[in-house]
Amino acid sequence: MIVLDANILIRAVLGRRVRRLIETYAAQGFRFVAPDVAFDDADKYLPRLLKKLGKPDADISASLKFLRSLIEPINRELYREFESEARARLRGRDEEDWPVLATALTLSCDVWTEDHDFFGIGVAVWTTSRIEIFLKAVAKRSEGAPEE
Repeated sequence: MIVLDANILIRAVLGRRVRRLIETYAAQGFRFVAPDVAFDDADKYLPRLLKKLGKPDADISASLKFLRSLIEPINRELYREFESEARARLRGRDEEDWPVLATALTLSCDVWTEDHDFFGIGVAVWTTSRIEIFLKAVAKRSEGAPEE
C-alpha cells in the first residue's frame, strides 16, 4: 500500500506513465490510497493546468472517477488523529500537505509524491522516477507469500 499525493493524481490524468503504473499494479492487487482532499485538490487544479496546456477539460470528472476506482479515497475521519503530528513534521514547509502525511502515518505506509517538502519527515517517500522499484519489490514479496 502507498499514499498518493494530489500531484500524482494530476499526473495520472495528464500523462500516461503514472496512469499506466497505477493501472498495472492495481490489477495485480496493489493497494493505492489517497486522502479525500487529494482528489479535491486535483479537481481544483486540473482545469487551470489543462487550460495552460491548451487541452480541453471536459474529461476531468471522468478521469478522476476512473482513478477513484483504482485509488481508495481515505476519509478525514480516519487520518485526522495524526493531524498535529503531521503538521509538526511539515512545519516550515507546506503544512497544508498534512493530510497526505497523516494518512501515511495512520496506515503505516510510504508516500508517492513529487513534492520535496515530504523528504526528511520520517516516512519513506517515492518519486515517479523511482516508484517502480518499490512497486516491483512489493509485487515480488507478494508472489512469494504463502496463500491463505
